[in-house]
Amino acid sequence: MSPRILHVVTNTAHFDDPSHATGLWLSELTHAWEVFEQHRFEQTIISPAGGYVPLDPRSLKFPAKEKTAEAWLADPARMALLGDTPRASEVKAADFDAVYFAGGHGAMYDFPDNTDLQRLTREIFEAGGVVSAVCHGYCGLLNTRLSDGSLLLDAREITGFSWLEEKLALVDKLVPYDVEKQSRERGASYQKAKLPFAPFTVADGTLITGQNPASAKETAERVAELLATLEPGR
Repeated sequence: MSPRILHVVTNTAHFDDPSHATGLWLSELTHAWEVFEQHRFEQTIISPAGGYVPLDPRSLKFPAKEKTAEAWLADPARMALLGDTPRASEVKAADFDAVYFAGGHGAMYDFPDNTDLQRLTREIFEAGGVVSAVCHGYCGLLNTRLSDGSLLLDAREITGFSWLEEKLALVDKLVPYDVEKQSRERGASYQKAKLPFAPFTVADGTLITGQNPASAKETAERVAELLATLEPGR
């Protein structure tokens, strides 16, 4: 049986200020999807509320550089996967070997406090599966507690979109919180690349995180490498 990947994407279409649109950073999904597709993994996309997945308009400005995103946009069947996603509450953790949280600033809003996402993450992690996130996807890990009550991030080495990158992206006045700071407050050993926006990933056992959009492919590759060492279909 091929490993089964659960992709998690946001339903949030704007910042607190409705005039500033956000959503899924498309290439963070498409780069990972391509890597997993090449490994012939089974893949499913869900969202916290189910249904339509908005795309961050800024993530669509780089089609020449993001070939996987460009190809996805041109494929009606692929786009349909984002038109009507299953709700997190409808999904069973036992059906998957790994969860991959894609980012985009929308994830800052509907990932952290969704109890169904927390359940899926906890159960996949405690069953020996892989938990992964890229960029703002790690917002989905902030409040996840394990069965013993401890925070998943406590004493774990991780990365994710940095506060410096928020400033350089000119959104530090728009974001609802500093997720780098929040992760540290939950006990995480947060790490980041020496240069902002450079590819950077961190693996701590079966927890794998990538810092920014440029890290999506590398994050997925490390997930695939780890899954090859685990028994699929637990």
